[in-house]
Amino acid sequence: MDVRLSPEQVALRDAAAQAADRLGPATVAQLDDAERTAKLDAAIAAAGWRELRTASDDGSPWASGVEVAVIAEELGRGLTDTAFLGPTLAADLRRRTGAPSANAGETVALTADLSKLAIASSDSAPPDAAAVDARGAASALLLLPIDGGWALGATDLGEEAIGADLTRSVARPRDGGRVDMVPGQARALDAEDLVRWQSLGLAIACADLVGTMRGALALATDYARNRKQYGASIGSFQAVQHLLADGLVAMEGSRSVALHAAWAVDALAPDDALAAASAAKAYCARAARAVCETSIQVHGGIGNTWECLAHVFLRRALFSIDVLGGVGENLQRVLAARGIGGHDGLR
Repeated sequence: MDVRLSPEQVALRDAAAQAADRLGPATVAQLDDAERTAKLDAAIAAAGWRELRTASDDGSPWASGVEVAVIAEELGRGLTDTAFLGPTLAADLRRRTGAPSANAGETVALTADLSKLAIASSDSAPPDAAAVDARGAASALLLLPIDGGWALGATDLGEEAIGADLTRSVARPRDGGRVDMVPGQARALDAEDLVRWQSLGLAIACADLVGTMRGALALATDYARNRKQYGASIGSFQAVQHLLADGLVAMEGSRSVALHAAWAVDALAPDDALAAASAAKAYCARAARAVCETSIQVHGGIGNTWECLAHVFLRRALFSIDVLGGVGENLQRVLAARGIGGHDGLR
């Protein structure tokens, strides 16, 4: 694996960074700025980044997991409050079945604990299914059991709700939760399809966590540089330096393992790709919580107040940690993939 980004990937990263810097929220109050949010959403839509995993002429996606992860990292760094993860995962599911692209906003419905894709029962969605990253989405995709595998179903969504993550919303199926078969599907999803899709979802979540860590560290470092106590900036105090240095090490380690997971989505065998993505998620999930809590600690008394963005980074990280499983669940996947556990005393 060549860890260097190609010139095209660098240009893609820079474009995503510019959109995040120009249109992302600079303060907590700006999260309520509907005009700014609309401009951000329009910019993301115009760039076509949500369609990177749609089918090209030969049926393969237009972009690899690396390009998707590059964008997700920058959007996480900028706390962008527009949908990306959900629509990207929905587009990848449609491609795998040969279904045409959605005509309106669409995301995916996960189980209540966000650990896996929801499964319809008797043509109705589970009432506690959670449509993630649902801002602007009218419907969500989920699985329909059929002979020989799985088909895609779609369910209409109710009103969006803001939870712990102030930058992304969750929605529930409308009352009744009717599920309709997605038209135009050419093939059923099999186990390999779902493993690769899960690997992509984990890789995007990891990239978002890396970006969130970067943003939280940048915020804390800038504050430490400018905040003065006893006539000196707090960044000159060794204890604060150690906190920020440890956070940087955790973030850089997370970036390496997350980039490997993104590359593995399309380059490795399905089970190996899932093992790489699960290892990355376990590492990034643990690191992101620690780094974002460090940012709050460096900010001291204002770290968890409405006037500071530090807690918004932590809230975003906590949501991404839950998507497709956190530390424990993903470590179990790695152990199972490598044949470790049971007789080794690890289960």
